[in-house]
Amino acid sequence: MVGQIGKLYGCRVVGITGSDEKCRWIVENLGFDAAINHRSEPVFKRLKDHCPRGIDIYFDNVGGNTLEDVLNLINDRARLIICGMLALYNDVGGSLTLPAGPNNLLNLMVRRARMEGFLVLDYRDRFEEAVEAILGWYQAGKIRYRLNIVEGLRNAPHAMTRVFNGSNSGNLVVKMS
Repeated sequence: MVGQIGKLYGCRVVGITGSDEKCRWIVENLGFDAAINHRSEPVFKRLKDHCPRGIDIYFDNVGGNTLEDVLNLINDRARLIICGMLALYNDVGGSLTLPAGPNNLLNLMVRRARMEGFLVLDYRDRFEEAVEAILGWYQAGKIRYRLNIVEGLRNAPHAMTRVFNGSNSGNLVVKMS
């Protein structure tokens, strides 16, 4: 969704996904300018290829090494929006040990960039405005989405693992019958 909104506002958009199929989907169906499969491609090198003039805006759901790669390529006054840390959520071993943070946070200072957390609840007073805009874009065919519907609450835990292992291919919805 964020990439599609970026395109509507004239941004060059490069998506990072976990499969070749998802890369094709976001380029061919959602209009992204390029895509990187983080499981089979060197993210930093491909970001450099796709963003030869650097990165101005980055919406992060992943954290970890991907965030560090992006920090190496930010432009002056770049804005980094932190919305998730999927790299941390996959701690299935239960160590609860946080990995070291990016080693290049100095780039935020040198580039006078801003990194800020984003929680949708901070914008609850604008929900109606957002719904109206997104619905309008959807009805006009300017944004698209895919749903992965899972039947029944008993299947929800298994379905959630698909979010973390990358095997889902859209928004995950648990249908209660």
